[in-house]
Amino acid sequence: MPTALITGIGGQDGSYLSEFLLDKGYRVVGTVPDGDPVNIDRIRHLLDKIDIVQDDLLDQDHIENVFRDCRPDEVYNFAANSVLAASFHQPILATMVLAMGVTRILEAIRKITPEARFFQASSSEIFGKPAEVPQSESTPFHPRNPYGVSKAYGHLMTITYRENYGLYACSGILYNHESPRRSPEFVTRKITLAAAKIKMGLAKELRLGNLDARRDWGFAGDYVRAMWLMLQQPQPDDYVLATGETHSVRQLCEAAFSHVGLDYREHVVQEAESFRPPEIAQLVGNPAKAHRVLGWKREVSFLDLVRTMVDADLEALRTERSG
Repeated sequence: MPTALITGIGGQDGSYLSEFLLDKGYRVVGTVPDGDPVNIDRIRHLLDKIDIVQDDLLDQDHIENVFRDCRPDEVYNFAANSVLAASFHQPILATMVLAMGVTRILEAIRKITPEARFFQASSSEIFGKPAEVPQSESTPFHPRNPYGVSKAYGHLMTITYRENYGLYACSGILYNHESPRRSPEFVTRKITLAAAKIKMGLAKELRLGNLDARRDWGFAGDYVRAMWLMLQQPQPDDYVLATGETHSVRQLCEAAFSHVGLDYREHVVQEAESFRPPEIAQLVGNPAKAHRVLGWKREVSFLDLVRTMVDADLEALRTERSG
């Protein structure tokens, strides 16, 4: 039974990956930053099947003790605050966790479990202001926020440990991937939750910024499958994980509201103060390498993703109301 260590197991990706690995017969060990129930809410249904340990990515000794205790065969690093805006408010903390945290994990692997295979959750934000559209593994980095800068550091450090220490270390350059387990502060979930609430008479309107902003949105469950495939290859490498297509916030609103028989134009209000600076070039990934080498393709379409999220929000609201 191989052992997988998942840092940040309580997040969206950690929960889907846990289910995926358990189905494949793995022993799953996950880390959470503290005992806050929020950190385990998405994996509550798995608590009798996985092992949970407390982590501290600011403490090298603590990280190394975790590795000594569980001796992982595979390591998946999701530990991060994935809300981009938070990195502007706490840039030092973001750097310590997103950048130095990766280095500490890699160092623990090098010293204690050098045969372990490592996956780093990189991000399309490393491209920031992209030099080309779509972006591939060879596109130059141009991050434009503390989150993106820190992710670029982690990405490059993963390459450094692969090339200089011979570790099996990979980075998946992840574009936006969503699910019913996405936090409500993300625009996808904000929209699907609002559509469900308005349908049930619990809200009247949704205030958003630029409805014409476009993103490359996929399903998180598809992406964790690609992460696992990356660690099963003969040689480690980095891959763009994306759908290769973009949709606007407006299209997302239309899909979510129409699914419950509503016209988004009657409920969505644009707020000028919520607009981000103009986007000169689009972040859209070219997943050709992942298709070719890993044999991976996304299985859930954009429309199916949005409808699934709306249905899950409706069900949760009905359960809350009846309970």
